[in-house]
Amino acid sequence: MIYLAVIIFVVFLDQYSKYLILTHIAPVDTFPIIPDVFHLTYAENTGAAFSLFTNMQFLLVLITMTFIGILIFFLLKIPKTRENTWINLSIAFIIGGAAGNLIDRIRLDYVVDFLDFRMIKFAIFNFADLFVVFGSILLVIALLANKNFFENNDFSKIK
Repeated sequence: MIYLAVIIFVVFLDQYSKYLILTHIAPVDTFPIIPDVFHLTYAENTGAAFSLFTNMQFLLVLITMTFIGILIFFLLKIPKTRENTWINLSIAFIIGGAAGNLIDRIRLDYVVDFLDFRMIKFAIFNFADLFVVFGSILLVIALLANKNFFENNDFSKIK
């Protein structure tokens, strides 16, 4: 299944990048790629997006596992037709990103963040976050583009 391969790729990319950051950047704290514009900066995030629910790891793990379970359910139930390709792909991106951060929360009790765009003074984030955001945007666009999606898929009868 191609979507399982996408999920595995996203988790691998996320976890491998975090391994490299823990190994090479954590000891020096930050490494400027483009000084004052983009740095690789080691950060430990004990919260969710923008540090919401800080130090509430059990709740965040529970919410994330539930969210991933629901998305897997839909990924399995949505027909694998050509018109649903982008919808299924976006869900796979979101699952992979959520799983990447979930692994950190369970293994480390925090999420490793490192992409630091200093020029725009944005929160430090990671590849898992990118895939969740990109997958979410893609999902909205794909659902809007596939006007017949809800008509052709009666989710009220899902068992």
